[in-house]
Amino acid sequence: MKKYKVGYVQGSFDMFHIGHLNLIKNAKSICDYLIVGVNSDELMKSFKHKTPIIPEDERLEIIEAIRYVDEAHIVTNRDKLEALDKFHYQALIMGDDWKGTDFYKKVEQQLKEKNAEVVYFPYTKTTSSTLLRDAIYERVNGK
Repeated sequence: MKKYKVGYVQGSFDMFHIGHLNLIKNAKSICDYLIVGVNSDELMKSFKHKTPIIPEDERLEIIEAIRYVDEAHIVTNRDKLEALDKFHYQALIMGDDWKGTDFYKKVEQQLKEKNAEVVYFPYTKTTSSTLLRDAIYERVNGK
């Protein structure tokens, strides 16, 4: 038996890459059952201020095909308490690039009050959707 019965990961997963896979694989290593929330296109635009390259339905299909994922859903907000009520997870699993942010300090406290916790895994610094987006932009524009 793993440390947590149910774990939850939420992300945009635009231009799926090894960092995304590492997070999902590491999350599954500590959870019997892993649920992944895929941020909707509108949610991604609202908080990242970027239009996704890959549409939400395709991003969901990619996530659903990963063997470590037991369940996946499109999510329309970043409310981790709402996700807790819906999915009944014990661990919210995140990349450590979010650790220490005001948003996640608040989330940590809210989840603690509900007997759940935030678990951080190392962020894959060599690859990110932002780096991929910038590399594609440079290639297309000859820079």
